[in-house]
Amino acid sequence: MSELNYLHGFGNEFESEALAGALPVGRFNPQRVNHGLYAEQFNSTAFTAPRADNRRTWFYRIRPSVIQGRYQAIDNGLTRSAPFTEIPTPPDMLRWSPLAIPSQPTDFVQGLTTMAVNGSVPGQAGIGIHLYLANQSMQDRFYLNADGEMLLVPQQGGLRLHTECGILEVVPGEIAVVPRGMKWRVELLNESARGYVCENYGHPLILPERGPVGANGYANDRDFQIPVAAFEDREGQFELVTKFMGQNYSCALTHSPLDVVAWTGNSVPYKYDLARFNVINTVSYDHPDPSIFTVLTSPSGQAGVANVDFVIFPPRWMVAEDTFRPPWYHRNFMSEFMGLILGVYDAKDSGGFDPGGCSLHNSFSPHGPEAAVFEKASSVELKPQRYENTLAFMFESRYVIQPTRFALETPALQADYVDCWHGLNKHFGGAA
Repeated sequence: MSELNYLHGFGNEFESEALAGALPVGRFNPQRVNHGLYAEQFNSTAFTAPRADNRRTWFYRIRPSVIQGRYQAIDNGLTRSAPFTEIPTPPDMLRWSPLAIPSQPTDFVQGLTTMAVNGSVPGQAGIGIHLYLANQSMQDRFYLNADGEMLLVPQQGGLRLHTECGILEVVPGEIAVVPRGMKWRVELLNESARGYVCENYGHPLILPERGPVGANGYANDRDFQIPVAAFEDREGQFELVTKFMGQNYSCALTHSPLDVVAWTGNSVPYKYDLARFNVINTVSYDHPDPSIFTVLTSPSGQAGVANVDFVIFPPRWMVAEDTFRPPWYHRNFMSEFMGLILGVYDAKDSGGFDPGGCSLHNSFSPHGPEAAVFEKASSVELKPQRYENTLAFMFESRYVIQPTRFALETPALQADYVDCWHGLNKHFGGAA
């Protein structure tokens, strides 16, 4: 298990050194760095971003990053970026069965499959939504995404993330975020791995405001964990795959780029155990808005309208009185992409929405409980009920989410999804 520090606030600065004395004292860039290291600044926001929003880290590394070969464009495989116009976006409600783990050797980067995108990479707004399917670790291959930060949501199998700041291990029920522009590689903790990725082109993810909830509740700063410095001093033949402006590029390296011996700053990878989320819920009546389950948010510049929210539906008590407890039928301004990590989602309990699967309900597409759930929830005895062994999530965005050609043509797309509502019969009888 990797060593970890706790984040204690997204605006704070942290430091870690794998060798004593590697971190300079009193200045970031002394004339000579101890141990013969090079100083290199890593900025994931503009230099002049306000102090509370500014994210940068100083690396003290064995070799500077400029020591690399020339980039060559390589095949993007099934990854796509916004904007794109490869296929029209339908207004239909869409759902996919889980994709199978490949039979051929496939690492994390090779197994990235884009399901949908929105916004624009050059415009620095919107997201890419991917599935990852892997059965092989990355050893001599490294990855850098210059287009967006990467929010990883494992569904099957654990991952060990080797990053420039150190090592994070993340398993189903946890999430991890790797900053835009950071170098890393993925080692599998099991024979195979499957999960979801939100590639955030916009404002870096932050904790949402609590508003009238007050000082406590939701996700707490103290529960986010960051790695401690752990460097690789390896020489040989290595590859760096970089995603830039939607295109994958490859360049040769003669050493591992994870050679950071010490670092200080606040642009760091982090992980979070979703079981630590402090759920807020109704104790009187009505099903509250899903915004109360927001773990992380990327603001859009318009107050209260997110570039993307990461929302979870974890184990919790339901106690509302005289209330239809599942999510109500709705047509939203925001677009919703959902995934299921384990168990059963309460609005879809008759099969079809399985762990590893996903669904998309775009702006103003009607959705809500399937017919069987409606009938059950309309007549069930309303007593306190505990939802156990369930964990669903949602990427919710202000921009229309555009499915890729692959997503609309894969056999995993369920052609009969809309049939789950066909049993909603007319009950209107005229007079009350």
